[in-house]
Amino acid sequence: MRSWRGSGDQSGPGGRRRGPALVTGRQPGAGQRPEIRRLTQDDDLAPVLDLARRSFGPFGAEAAAARLADTRESVADGRHLGAFDGGRLIAAAKYFDMVQWWHGRRLPMAGVASVTVAPEARGQGAGRALMTALAGQIAARGYPLSALYPATAAVYRAVGYELAGAQYQASVPARSLRSLLPPDVAAAGRPDGRVGLRRAGPADAAEISAVIGRVHEAARDCGPADFDLGTSARLLDDEHLFCYLAPDGFLAYRWQGGNSEVLVYCATAGSAATARALWSVVASHSSMAGTVRAFCGPADPVSWLTREPDVSLARHEPWMLRVIDARAAIAGRGFPPSARADMPVRLEDGLLGP
Repeated sequence: MRSWRGSGDQSGPGGRRRGPALVTGRQPGAGQRPEIRRLTQDDDLAPVLDLARRSFGPFGAEAAAARLADTRESVADGRHLGAFDGGRLIAAAKYFDMVQWWHGRRLPMAGVASVTVAPEARGQGAGRALMTALAGQIAARGYPLSALYPATAAVYRAVGYELAGAQYQASVPARSLRSLLPPDVAAAGRPDGRVGLRRAGPADAAEISAVIGRVHEAARDCGPADFDLGTSARLLDDEHLFCYLAPDGFLAYRWQGGNSEVLVYCATAGSAATARALWSVVASHSSMAGTVRAFCGPADPVSWLTREPDVSLARHEPWMLRVIDARAAIAGRGFPPSARADMPVRLEDGLLGP
């Protein structure tokens, strides 16, 4: 699952219906029943940030402000659950309204994030109860799929998630991008070889999403994901993030480690000419940066564009997938036009029911 960075209305994301206002789960073996419910705008959200610090480590004031803004948005849209013990928040989790491509087909997907459990409450079933409730909310809103990056797999496997892929990161000496291999044939597009690259920002969120979608559709990609337009626009509104848009490509990157590295979040291109144009922008920083790191898959063309085999690729972070609505997921994933099959299938979901 790869997004270029990794809010719906009150009816729920993408017009999907809202889930029930309150769900509860039982802590297995603990003899206690935590209250699990959607967080509301009347709740004190400071404990959510406290759980994040205790779970993920320290973060500064700027990161805290960004997390609080994210939390307020997910709370306002009913996408954030909390588990309470006697009125004290002991666990929380949310999901993003996302889409994921399977064989070039775009499917709604709930991207689970910010799953936190207080250290003193771990091992008592709070995490599993919370994820069970969250899966129910996701199903109630009509998502066929849900995905997440796991810090640990056991709790997510217990509620039906399984490893399905990984995010990869490429590393290449910046100097290797200075002189990319020329095309074997003349590049299509404008007579001067340019691809119409321009700077992009928050106002371009819809066009960026459309361009990325067309590229994934044409390539029949499996696994890449994208945020809803509201989240994308907010992520683009970052003075440290530099973005460029072409009719068939998108680039997003930032400096890292001062100016010693460039981190590329996305370099999606639908043609060889655009791929060269995007990577040439990154290469322009080689006089300052020593290393370029990029989130990209094994099939990314950057390894074909360098004159020397300098691009190294590492499995960066695995991701897990859960089928929420099997009928919708199978129907929506796309099949070759010539594929025909007729078979009875019986699926039983012990968590969500038939």
